[in-house]
Amino acid sequence: MSVIPVEPDPKLFAARGSMKLAKEIAKNYGKELGNVAISEFSDGEFQPSYEETVRGGRVFLIASTNPPSDNLMELLLMIDAAKRASAKHITIVMPYFGWARQDRKDKPRVPIGAKMVANLLMAAGATRVMTMDLHADQIQGFFEIPVDHLFASTIFMPYLDSLDLDDLTIASPDMGGSKRAHAYAKRMKSDVVVCYKQREKANVIGTMELIGDVTGKNVVLVDDMIDTGGTIVKAAEMMMEKGAKSVRAMITHPILSGPAHDRIRNSVLEELIVTNTLSLKEENSKIKVLSCAPLFADVMKRVHSHESISDKFIM
Repeated sequence: MSVIPVEPDPKLFAARGSMKLAKEIAKNYGKELGNVAISEFSDGEFQPSYEETVRGGRVFLIASTNPPSDNLMELLLMIDAAKRASAKHITIVMPYFGWARQDRKDKPRVPIGAKMVANLLMAAGATRVMTMDLHADQIQGFFEIPVDHLFASTIFMPYLDSLDLDDLTIASPDMGGSKRAHAYAKRMKSDVVVCYKQREKANVIGTMELIGDVTGKNVVLVDDMIDTGGTIVKAAEMMMEKGAKSVRAMITHPILSGPAHDRIRNSVLEELIVTNTLSLKEENSKIKVLSCAPLFADVMKRVHSHESISDKFIM
């Protein structure tokens, strides 16, 4: 009679840049984070070392790969170390997939950064990737390993329901996000409007027009990321000028670089609702943070026990 081997309990580890979120994910999972020691050289080079065995089991490596590139490099080194320590499964929990805006060649002689990152993760030894609200859905196809693409809508929808807004309208700040806006609008049984914008260059908006009517409406802008805040703030101002009662924004990844925090504070936005895939660099009374830790912990448990996670893909 053959004996089915029992798969050992998974171990959770985190990169330094995502330690706050990782601790919350671990708490929701019901485990402590594993011990990783980081040795640093005087020139800035660093070397991670697992201080416990990972042989034959699954490791979950929790790390968002937002700039600086040290965050990505640290994750790659941790993957390589786990592979060389004979981990059986190396699952990357990447709440924010950095470099995802470079998902195609939008002009000659530029890289496709998202594809390069996918290649690096696979070459290092990752066997599965878990992420949330990719900038472009097709990034999943850049991988030759399973990708669990979760949606922040499962976090945002209950909060939006709790606001109990009348005359609700969902808005997309650009044409690329219209699919997401329509999905939210369908779930909320509301109208949808779309902003059409043209950029002069990265992070600089040239012109913006509104497609749809927001007169007398409580508008909620939805998007996957907010960087300098220029698009969201300008869209909110335009909608208020066109007769909206209020404007909020629900955005998954709070990059919030440069003048973003000041722009949000001084904007007409009622509030900016984000998740904690990235830690806020400073306090801001207009920003409401909802945790993605319970969602990731639940999906991690299901993946390890080979259970279905299809209900977590529903926008």
